[in-house]
Amino acid sequence: MPINAQLPFFRRRLFPLRNILLFVMLMVLALPLGGLYFFRIYENELVQQTELELISQAAALSASYRQLVRMTVNQAGYGRYLPTSPPVDPVYEPISPTLSLINPIQPPREAPVTTQLPVDKVAQKVAELMTPIIFDTQHIMLSGIRLLDINGTVIAGREEVGLSLAHVLEVQQALQGHYASIIRQRISDEPPPPLYSLSRGTNIRVFVAFPVLENQQLQGVIYLSRTPNNIIKHIFEVRKIVIIASLCSLLLVVLLVLLVSSTISRPIRELIRQTERVKQGSQKLIQPLKNPVTYEIAQLSDSFASMSHALAERTDYIQRFATHVSHEFKTPLTSMQGALELLQDHSDMPSDRRQRFIDNLLADTQRLKQLVNRLLELARADVLEPSQQDSVLPDVIFTLQNRYVERGLTLTYQTLPTTPLAIAPDALEIILSNLFENSLQHGATQLTLSTIQHDNSLKLHLHDNGTGVSAANRKKIFTPFFTTRRNNGGTGLGLEITASLLKTYNGKIELAESREGALFVLTLLLKS
Repeated sequence: MPINAQLPFFRRRLFPLRNILLFVMLMVLALPLGGLYFFRIYENELVQQTELELISQAAALSASYRQLVRMTVNQAGYGRYLPTSPPVDPVYEPISPTLSLINPIQPPREAPVTTQLPVDKVAQKVAELMTPIIFDTQHIMLSGIRLLDINGTVIAGREEVGLSLAHVLEVQQALQGHYASIIRQRISDEPPPPLYSLSRGTNIRVFVAFPVLENQQLQGVIYLSRTPNNIIKHIFEVRKIVIIASLCSLLLVVLLVLLVSSTISRPIRELIRQTERVKQGSQKLIQPLKNPVTYEIAQLSDSFASMSHALAERTDYIQRFATHVSHEFKTPLTSMQGALELLQDHSDMPSDRRQRFIDNLLADTQRLKQLVNRLLELARADVLEPSQQDSVLPDVIFTLQNRYVERGLTLTYQTLPTTPLAIAPDALEIILSNLFENSLQHGATQLTLSTIQHDNSLKLHLHDNGTGVSAANRKKIFTPFFTTRRNNGGTGLGLEITASLLKTYNGKIELAESREGALFVLTLLLKS
């Protein structure tokens, strides 16, 4: 029967213990990895948020730049024509953040260089007008802001005015009319605090080059930069959310502990409690766990229960056996004691009576000797280890046939199968000898043997023409020391020895119904 066959339907699903432990270990591993993954994703979001803010600032400054150009020039067509620049959508032209910390971080920005190109007069006029706007914006947004003319020369900003940034990669792309953004290494004069060093955001800076376009005419470049918010600082700002996430992680750990406790610790504790109760005598047998959860615990529970039942049965058997042995020995010993006392007290006893008492003593002594021998045979049968030998039924029958024909028991049978049996020849010989002796003792003169072969077993039928077994004794014949021939030397251990030997080799013996005599059926396994 399967281990979980007796469980309720919703509890029949058993999980291998290694799978549960693997799941727990993976979850324990996933917690720090998940935190690190969340840490990196969150930091990447801060970078993209910084880029988006710079895009918004650049878009607003670009709109102001174009408006000031219109007011200054008062005519269309100002700027450098870019044939490769895409036409402007009159409704929407969104720019999405593209930066990611997954990509390689570029080295610090190259230093500006001097230029021989003259500064555009219109751009210079616009720069003068936008300088106050730039300073006010920087005061709030903390961004590095520079306005570049159509040649890449800085025309407005707190630093580098009059120098050229046309050789910088992102500026080069913007001078071609394309939005460009890049993450560069940031070199700070002061070391970051130890806790902040966990974040990559302390060592990078986001640069955005935004072209100012009007009808495919490049009028200038808005060049912005800013260091992303430090993740540690940002986490402190959203500490309530972090606390909630930490509590959720703690809850997950508690659930993992409860999972391990319910799947491993609780069933083992229940088994320990049952074994303690059995040891103290308050419980007789260990019962299988009702909800073992894991397959291994279910196996362990069934093993404990089977062992407990086997020990209980063995204890009961030993108690019954001891009672029978004491009874069997007590009767002849009492008789012998009485005879010896009479012989001792009546020294003038007639010789014929004395000889009768001596004969009784010899008979009782012989019975005790026979009981001891049969008990030794039973003990050897009980502790016999199954051997790897096999036997062939016709060979064993042929060995026994002549021996019992001489004693008046004729064996009749058709062709017997020669398939090897999974039992040692000497064990099979003892089993058949006990049954043949049983037939002789009950007056049989003929014993018929027949077989029925199945896939992995052989049924051997032994039917004699003796007195048979009465209905009242059918349930007692396999009880140790039960015999109807006690006065003729029967010990009642022959069938017990036979059953014990068969059990050693996973066989069995049964008493079947028969109109005449006794019919025993032996089940023997075939050699695989």
